Amino acid sequence: MRDLSGIVKAYDIRGVVGDGLDADVVREIGAAFTRLVGGPAVVVGHDMRDSSPGLADAFAAGVTGQGVDVINIGLASTDMLYFGSGRLDLPGAMFTASHNPARYNGIKMCRGGAAPVGQDSGLSEIQELATHGVPEFLGAKGTVTQRNLTAEYAAFLRDLVDLSDIRPLKIVVDAGNGMGGHTVPIVFNGLPIELVPMYFELDGTFPNHEANPLDPANLVDLQAKVRDVGADAGLAFDGDADRCFVVDERAEPVSPSAITALVAVRELAKDPGGTVIHNLITSKAVPEIVAEHGGKPVRTRVGHSFIKQTMAETGAIFGGEHSAHYYFRDFWRADSGMLAALHVLAALGEQDKPLSELMAEYSRYVASGEINSTVDDQQDRMRAVAAAFGDRIGARVDELDGLTVELSDGSWFNLRPSNTEPLLRLNVEARDTDAMAALRDEVLAVVRG
Repeated sequence: MRDLSGIVKAYDIRGVVGDGLDADVVREIGAAFTRLVGGPAVVVGHDMRDSSPGLADAFAAGVTGQGVDVINIGLASTDMLYFGSGRLDLPGAMFTASHNPARYNGIKMCRGGAAPVGQDSGLSEIQELATHGVPEFLGAKGTVTQRNLTAEYAAFLRDLVDLSDIRPLKIVVDAGNGMGGHTVPIVFNGLPIELVPMYFELDGTFPNHEANPLDPANLVDLQAKVRDVGADAGLAFDGDADRCFVVDERAEPVSPSAITALVAVRELAKDPGGTVIHNLITSKAVPEIVAEHGGKPVRTRVGHSFIKQTMAETGAIFGGEHSAHYYFRDFWRADSGMLAALHVLAALGEQDKPLSELMAEYSRYVASGEINSTVDDQQDRMRAVAAAFGDRIGARVDELDGLTVELSDGSWFNLRPSNTEPLLRLNVEARDTDAMAALRDEVLAVVRG
């Protein structure tokens, strides 16, 4: 009996290769996944990590061993895998550890139509089956066929966002040696964009910097290049290119909340009155702007499974998270950093203002960013914060995801426990920098005792 508890996470499989994650384990997970989702075939893709092709082959062996075929799409971004699953209406598995260091790998799995597989939607059953051993299938084995979806993926995205008539733009893209280096040239081909590539060489050792643009340190090279070449904007993708971060012509980072609001307005122009999902960490400017443009904002917990579930329940046209995950109804409710990037470039190129001025319309408040505090007792500290702020005049408190407190002056904060570490994660937003800093410091004083 295997112990998979160290590699089965809330939304995917992830771990250090050779330490709980190896070909034998992955083969068994492939078999268990196939037992859960059935046939006739499974789409399998992988990123540029050295371990990815071998692990993808092991997973395929587990699938075919259960009598189900495999369509191997080879090198792919995660959103390309979702495209394959959606377009072919087949379950899929993507081998990537996203922004994690080179020694890691993992599996993101989905049902047909790119429907998510997480702890509450099949992953726990896969873990149970793989832990105890999947029964042998006695029928004929499935087959593996190769299929390149890159051109179809690029054409599909360009059909969703028309950039043919935009003004010429100079755009720097930092792929971080990840899968953006594979997909960006094909998606941008033929568009009125002068592409300035950075770190497009596929290299799973990440020799230049981590492929994690959420960390400001990994944006430094992009910012310098934007200034050096006088670019209109810069884009940074994470390792599997399902997230995209943006810097403006001044090389200043653009908040993912502002991107969410911009894309929401564009999607509402196509579908007036539509529902837009935002998680509770995004700026309150997002629901304000959605409502001002005739849309219906709906707030959810943090995490892609909650976003996708709520999108399905409400028929939402778009969803955005503070972590730069953007979800599109027209992309099978899956997230695509590339599709979000195309929306930003289209919005920029359809008018004459620089990106900083364009995005100012969607940036109304000052946010702290996520601040982590190590604590001995998460729930005790949460109760202390609730007691300190909950009784203030005009305060509103909810516990949809951790503790959210909105104060009478419009400032708010959310405090959430980590699922995997003894941490509390704090996000604060207020009308200006001084108000944000004051509230941030007051909450941290209680959290840190």
